[in-house]
Amino acid sequence: MIKEKLNLNSNLFLAPLAGVTDIPFRIICGELGAGLCFTEMISAKALYYNDKKTKKLLDTDPRENNTSVQIFGHEPEIIAYATRFLTENYNFKSIDINMGCPAPKIFKNGDGSALMGDLNLAEDVIRACKNNTDLPVSVKFRLGIDENSMNYMQLGQICERLKVDYITLHARTRKMFYSGEADWSHIKRLVENVDIPVFGNGDCFTKEDIRKNMKYSNCDGVLLARGAMQNPFIFSDDEIKTKEEVIDTIKKHMQLKLEFYEEKRAILEMRKHIQWYLKGFRNSNKVKNKINQLTDLVEIYKILDEFKNE
Repeated sequence: MIKEKLNLNSNLFLAPLAGVTDIPFRIICGELGAGLCFTEMISAKALYYNDKKTKKLLDTDPRENNTSVQIFGHEPEIIAYATRFLTENYNFKSIDINMGCPAPKIFKNGDGSALMGDLNLAEDVIRACKNNTDLPVSVKFRLGIDENSMNYMQLGQICERLKVDYITLHARTRKMFYSGEADWSHIKRLVENVDIPVFGNGDCFTKEDIRKNMKYSNCDGVLLARGAMQNPFIFSDDEIKTKEEVIDTIKKHMQLKLEFYEEKRAILEMRKHIQWYLKGFRNSNKVKNKINQLTDLVEIYKILDEFKNE
């Protein structure tokens, strides 16, 4: 079981999310109970060419103790370099290879879910990573490129043969992006046909979604993306939080942002998080609309405090 192998407190992991899973959000999710928290997705080629912006995404903080990194790329020699670089220079818990990203820019370059169109190359990429690190290695992928080429089982069996530590299946095709419903019957089928841990991904937005899907598929854990982005309390034992607890967490998150970014950027980036944090509370739309117009921290805190005490 990967949870025990990595000495983790939970089998619920925070997925890599561009523009979201920075240090402050990872600290918040880790404290709320996430077993692993991923950095934003990292380009292996950008590391190879010493891109400073990409390297900045690899920064961590001592308050994190469960951070992993996900890389993408389709050239085995570049993946090998990036893997060695990450292993020798950072203290990540594990390395994940992205073979599921559906974004047009990623796909067009032959990365992400495009690798499901060439399983021989996918195998070479996985082997290049495995051969250049002693860290646990995982692979995340989708059902296939479209409904006529669902080859997730073959890719899962390649991962098993190469002794990948665990795999994550997002139960949609690349063609679906994030539309329609994730079909967890495929996760169940993958669990039944490979002898390595399988994590499920797709449409888990509540604790009940997680319980239902894990029980049905018998998977080893869940990788949470939009569900965590919209509600980081999903990692905690009790995901239902009072308005006071949520607003206190917003303030803590804001203070963390201010540690790492100048105030204007911190406030602008926190706006989207505040939208997600306050979703579902009565009269929250009016509060969110007001905050979206503000750039003054004192005013934002004043509105939050007023809302808390309503």
